[in-house]
Amino acid sequence: MIRFNNDYSRGAHPRILQALADTNAESYGGYGIDPWCEKAAAEIKKYLDCPDAEVHFLVGGTQANFTVIAAALRPYQSVISADSGHIHVHETGAVEHCGHKIQALPAADGKITAAQIAEEARLYAESDIPEHITQPKMVYLSFPTEYGTIYSKRELEEISAVCRQYEMYLFIDGARLGYGLGAEDADVTIQDIARLSDVFYCGGTKCGALCGEAVVLVNPELRSHFRSYIKQNGAMLAKGWLLGLQFYTLFQDGLYFEITRQADEYAMQIKRAFAAKGIPSYIESSTNQQFVVMENRLLERLSQKYVYEFEKKIDETHSCVRFCTSWYTTQAEVDELTADIMAL
Repeated sequence: MIRFNNDYSRGAHPRILQALADTNAESYGGYGIDPWCEKAAAEIKKYLDCPDAEVHFLVGGTQANFTVIAAALRPYQSVISADSGHIHVHETGAVEHCGHKIQALPAADGKITAAQIAEEARLYAESDIPEHITQPKMVYLSFPTEYGTIYSKRELEEISAVCRQYEMYLFIDGARLGYGLGAEDADVTIQDIARLSDVFYCGGTKCGALCGEAVVLVNPELRSHFRSYIKQNGAMLAKGWLLGLQFYTLFQDGLYFEITRQADEYAMQIKRAFAAKGIPSYIESSTNQQFVVMENRLLERLSQKYVYEFEKKIDETHSCVRFCTSWYTTQAEVDELTADIMAL
């Protein structure tokens, strides 16, 4: 079976495995206070044009999301998210569990707008009973979104401006950041992400690492006791150098951007094959996640050889499914899939 159902079903890039093997006999201090975490943070900051940022390495995406939110917000404050946002639909109420309400806004193609966010913030700012409602203090975005779509630079600038106007933090979930930056129609750079957000992270789990996410704290207000929050929320790895070494390997010569951009290119080949066969996209995505609407009988034929992700039932005879490429996808796998699509 050839897997196209997600981007985290294999181990790690060979260069990471080699680096881990090469350093296996060495010993380091624990909990992220080690030379590799220091080197990795320095390498990441080279791309940001933000030398004063703090970089912390957490074990996974869910831990990164609720730790950042828990550290940033007071108990009476809430976070604005798309109704399709990962924190709202895929994390078992982790944010609510740490004591914060999610204000979910209707998304279009996985995205929310500056106007929507401004309206939500205005309702609180003009309320006569603010003590009875939560105060929106953070806006959570995914780049790319759960549907593989990306925000343009203009959209992010408009959202960032609203956040500044209403004194809200902008938090960008970058679990798939490399795939968003590598999209053929992306006009956003990682420097833009750092400039426009207060906090974001570079995903490792889905972008070539065994595990781990690199949280970048741009806004100094968010740095106080952040390591305490990491530890308290179970996101701190005792063998922290294992995360630092992986991110150093990914960022020291741009490997992170190279392998994710290649995955996007493979996804575009798959997208073109579906289009040529007359199989429509559910949402137009330019990243490594492709959502299509297919007849169930055709899906059954593909399922004999490929693993894909079922999203939802469209009608009695059609379903929406996801085909997802990643850093480990090969041209041979893509060629085989596209040939079988054309043969349907």
